[in-house]
Amino acid sequence: MSTSEKPVIVIPGDDPVQIAGSPQLDRLREHGRVVLYNTRPVDHAEQVRRAADADCLINSRSSVKWPADVLRKLTRLRMITVCGIGTDSFDLATVQQMGITLCNLPGRTAVVVAEHAFGLMLAIAKRAAYHTSELKGGRWPGLKNFTLAGKTLGLIGAGPIATEMARLASVLNMKTIAWTFHPSPERAKNMQVEFCELDELLRRSDVVSLHLPLTPQSRHLLGANELRMMKPASLLVNTARGAVVDEMALVEALHSGRLAGAAVDVYSTEPIPAGHPILTCEHVVLTPHCADQTPEGFELLNSGVVENVIAYLQGRPQNVVIAGSK
Repeated sequence: MSTSEKPVIVIPGDDPVQIAGSPQLDRLREHGRVVLYNTRPVDHAEQVRRAADADCLINSRSSVKWPADVLRKLTRLRMITVCGIGTDSFDLATVQQMGITLCNLPGRTAVVVAEHAFGLMLAIAKRAAYHTSELKGGRWPGLKNFTLAGKTLGLIGAGPIATEMARLASVLNMKTIAWTFHPSPERAKNMQVEFCELDELLRRSDVVSLHLPLTPQSRHLLGANELRMMKPASLLVNTARGAVVDEMALVEALHSGRLAGAAVDVYSTEPIPAGHPILTCEHVVLTPHCADQTPEGFELLNSGVVENVIAYLQGRPQNVVIAGSK
């Protein structure tokens, strides 16, 4: 790109709408030529066509994936920003090899996502979806709900969302324990929780709530063995990433009655396919990966990705996950 050219900033698949129509785009147009596609690419070939001229890429939807063979065809690409925390939509090794800068938005919507996770926990504890379905079917169910006050909440992850979840749980006088790959006395003090080993957390918790990114280390962190360690009749909440849990093992634990319920916002394949086994489970509350999708959440994310791009173009990259060399 010559110094006289404006950088090209591509948003390759804004569906459902995240940033289209946002006033934040006007700020971005002052710094480059913005190209926005409001449908998802139908295949990798179309992804490459859309992003071929991109200097900067805003991946506003994590459902648009970027494997190694696609990335290697984007020879102009210098910078990527995701519209959230997770960077698992990209082959990170290839991003690094290509010298591309990758940025995210850590903690930007922590309050919004934690509120959603807290709501899911309440919904599954009170069997809101199940009771609604029964009443709509003309039945009067006698199944008991769960009291959360005084119970133990186990947080897997210790970032800003987990920290806010711990604060919300304190309102119910829940005892909160946590596990993370990187525990420290400072983090425990900041969260006001007790750190313990993962096995211990699973055995002690009445509710387990997931708040960590998807990485090779965390993929299927909770499999069949780990789910069997959980207390009988305990609850699971997942607003992290679908593949952090072995979904088939979760379905089996729910059908067997080993777990009393699960509240899930994220899935290994999104949108969730028709006929997915979790849709057959009675005691689930399911939302469509929308934990941060409120007017406030949209504004926080949209302003965040725009600020990431502007900061990079001005030579002061921020929220850097991978420091590029281009």
